[in-house]
Amino acid sequence: MPVSSSGEDEDKPLKSLTRRNNHVIDLDEDDDYEDTPLKEVKVRKRKAETAKKPRKKVKKEKKEVKKEKEVKKEKKVTKEKKKVTKKVKKEVKKEVKKEVKKETSVKQDPGKDSDSQSDVYRWWENEDELEGEIKWHTLQHHGIIFPPEYKPLPKRVKLLYDGKPVSLPPSAEEVAGFFGAMIQTEHAKNPVFQKNFFHDFLEVLKESGGSPEAEIKEFEKCDFSLMYAHFEKEREKKKALPPQEKRRIREEKAKLEEKYRFCLLDGRKEQVGNFRIEPPGLFRGRGAHPKTGKLKRRVYPEQVTLNLDEKAHVPSPPRGHNWGEVRHDNTVAWLAMWRENISNSVKYVRFGNNSTLKGISDFKKFEKARALKDYIDAIRIDYKKKLKSELMLDRQIATATYLIDVFALRAGGEKSDDEADTVGCCSLRYEHVFLKPPSTVIFDFLGKDSVRFYQEVEVDKQVFKNIRIFKKSPKKPGDDLFDRLDPSILNKYFSSYLPGLTAKVFRTYNASKTMQEQLDLIPNEGTVNEKVVRFNAANREVAILCNHQRSVTKGFEAGVQKMNEKIEEMRWRKTRLKRMILQLDKKEKKKRPDYFAEIDELPIEKEKEIVERVLEKDKERDEKWSLREKQKINWEKKSITTEEYEQRLKTLEEDKKKRKVKYEEKHKQLKGETKNHKYDLSSSMTVEKLDGQVEKLEERIANTNLQLKDREDNSTVALSTSKVNYIDPRLTVAFSKKFDVPLEKLFTKALREKFAWAIESADEKWRF
Repeated sequence: MPVSSSGEDEDKPLKSLTRRNNHVIDLDEDDDYEDTPLKEVKVRKRKAETAKKPRKKVKKEKKEVKKEKEVKKEKKVTKEKKKVTKKVKKEVKKEVKKEVKKETSVKQDPGKDSDSQSDVYRWWENEDELEGEIKWHTLQHHGIIFPPEYKPLPKRVKLLYDGKPVSLPPSAEEVAGFFGAMIQTEHAKNPVFQKNFFHDFLEVLKESGGSPEAEIKEFEKCDFSLMYAHFEKEREKKKALPPQEKRRIREEKAKLEEKYRFCLLDGRKEQVGNFRIEPPGLFRGRGAHPKTGKLKRRVYPEQVTLNLDEKAHVPSPPRGHNWGEVRHDNTVAWLAMWRENISNSVKYVRFGNNSTLKGISDFKKFEKARALKDYIDAIRIDYKKKLKSELMLDRQIATATYLIDVFALRAGGEKSDDEADTVGCCSLRYEHVFLKPPSTVIFDFLGKDSVRFYQEVEVDKQVFKNIRIFKKSPKKPGDDLFDRLDPSILNKYFSSYLPGLTAKVFRTYNASKTMQEQLDLIPNEGTVNEKVVRFNAANREVAILCNHQRSVTKGFEAGVQKMNEKIEEMRWRKTRLKRMILQLDKKEKKKRPDYFAEIDELPIEKEKEIVERVLEKDKERDEKWSLREKQKINWEKKSITTEEYEQRLKTLEEDKKKRKVKYEEKHKQLKGETKNHKYDLSSSMTVEKLDGQVEKLEERIANTNLQLKDREDNSTVALSTSKVNYIDPRLTVAFSKKFDVPLEKLFTKALREKFAWAIESADEKWRF
């Protein structure tokens, strides 16, 4: 029977044709596959192969393929299930591990790190941490670092008394050295400082047996110049150390202190605050402190009390000494304490600013201030009524509360005669307040840290009347203004409204409320630097409210001058670039007359002065580089061969010559440009490129001007005090997020660690 009636297939060999379902399939026609996708080709070939086989066999093979596919699918599903199960188990295990860590305290070495300690403990999400008197369950630490023992001065370095050198016992020599090291400072020129120092020096000299050469009695006959020269020489030596040696010293110090920096608090690694005992020295104090110049005596382990848990290992004291006491008090948040001799006050080693307990303390403080919002109206209504009370105590409570609330005065407390005469609201005296009718009050007194508080303010008429009554005869200078009031009575009155409410909370509340109001006035526009300046201006209003003043620093004027010079140099560079543009295309001046107007504003004399300054700075920079490189080579001299050392010195000399040639070329070029304003322009220089450089300089000038204004505005105001202690940090975080200002511009690294809880818990909508 013919295979096909078609003439096309007649010449084909029989083996190349096969029939299936009455269709002829051509297996040899290669042309059919040329434009066919590979997948389709495979399918067609498989069909052709299948057509050759009997139907039963084909069906059987199909079933086997289907079964194989089902098995593969089942295996895949099983594999996926196993993966999910494994993942779930891992997550469960992780959660269980976390719970175990919370419930149990793992005893480890506080100096060593662990996986559990690397995670940040989010205490602000745990309500249990914010309640109760118990501060900790387990506490382990390595104690504290004591200052090194005194090393006597070289024999040639002596105190001169009445022009003659005298020998001193080591303990007396140490005290004399404290004064000798600072004879050029303002403190050492203060008569009170001199008097207090000399009194304590004679006391130590007497205790140690005195000087064999002379009986020292008069301060005026003492000459500390040899001691000063010795300490200055030592300071210069320290400064001259190469960077590698300074780094080595820092690393050694860090290694020694490492184990003291951390403790284990309930199994968590927490940072310790100040883990060093203060070294002996002369007390300086702030402001006009009556004890300035007195000797801060050396503290020994016998005076120190340690605090840790009962099962913790007690760290060993320095050799030959014992601890004064070891306590196990978990209701307090300190690791060690001792009493200092200046004001007989207790000093503590506490947890670091970024520790859990410090964070909880800060959080509670700011939350208490926020809670005051719900009571402040009732308190104000009450004290305004009591301003006219028939009871004198009520009038004094009401008047003091008004001053604390409106003018953010501190509560104040009693001071002993030998302490600085600093006062607060309750301890104001007759002479601290002046009245100017009809309702102006002038405050003039020394506040905390002996900072003068001077304000002339308008007050409520009834408050003015009350103060006049409080000053009535027979009262005179030296008498208390609020003679029936003290901070405890005032705080008792506050706590009747809100438990734990004190006068200090009012300062925190008013500071944060003022900051919120100031931030609400800032428009969300301008550059990041402009926003930072506005933020600082808001912060400044709070600092002024809280009387956070500071004296202008020694380096302030020099810093301002340096910034002004920097601005002048950038403007000169900008003028230089614009002159280059005109050299390329003179028509630009007609096109943009305002753009080039400033070229004529730079006098030739001023330009010469700026050029000289720029060249001098280049010269100084080259000299510093040369000195630094030479120090580096000399430092590495021991670790290299003589040939290498000489080769490096030779290379250094060659580099110095190259730099000198480069400097001389620049010197010649700038001098020439200043005379004729002709510039060497490269072929690649275009007007567009120079315009871009001018734009960048203008941006830098604007930013430097902002920084200068900010520095000048804040020269006498301590912004950090209010930002760290009185303004709720969540306000700063909210400002950062809302105004797209990097937090690094507002908080230092230390503050970002301290206020981690605020950064994590506040968003751009948060309000005080």
